[in-house]
Amino acid sequence: MPVVDIPARPARGPLVVLCGPMGSGKTSVGRALARRWGVGLRDTDEDVEALAGRTIRDIVLNDGEERFRDLEHRAVSAALADHEGVLALGGGAVLRPETRAELAAYREAGGAVVFLDVSAGFAAQRVGSDTSRPLLAGDPLQRWVDLMAARRPVYESVSSLRVLTDGVTPAEAARELERRLRLDARPPMRGRPA
Repeated sequence: MPVVDIPARPARGPLVVLCGPMGSGKTSVGRALARRWGVGLRDTDEDVEALAGRTIRDIVLNDGEERFRDLEHRAVSAALADHEGVLALGGGAVLRPETRAELAAYREAGGAVVFLDVSAGFAAQRVGSDTSRPLLAGDPLQRWVDLMAARRPVYESVSSLRVLTDGVTPAEAARELERRLRLDARPPMRGRPA
């Protein structure tokens, strides 16, 4: 597939940062975008596992969610500083005030943070009964709904753009995201057309 023109690069950091709940498609849409733009994809969940030498499930179950969030913040901070491709955040990465502050600085420098939104029904189809996700233990759908209710305002506050991923393939979501980024990059019209 030919590489398409990529959006304007922010002053520092990734071309785009993807955030959203489990099952929204951050990694799969990120992979499709990275392929389209001919750049790398970095997933902070993978960074955390590499940093700890263990799975996220193992970290959360044995060390607690707070320890996982510490590692996650370190991973996000490092990626915002040195990654120049597509960055996919873990679903709860935006919960830390320090991470939100770094995302705000990235946006102020011209970066785009995209909230990949998804309904509970589509998220359930994608996540299913994935036992590697400790925060969905018990009743996965109800846990997802509860987490999303608490996190939606945070996703909305850190993002510059929202793209719904219900019923579309990762490639379709990537094309829509790209289209919306280009629309956002256009200068505003001044006055009325003649």
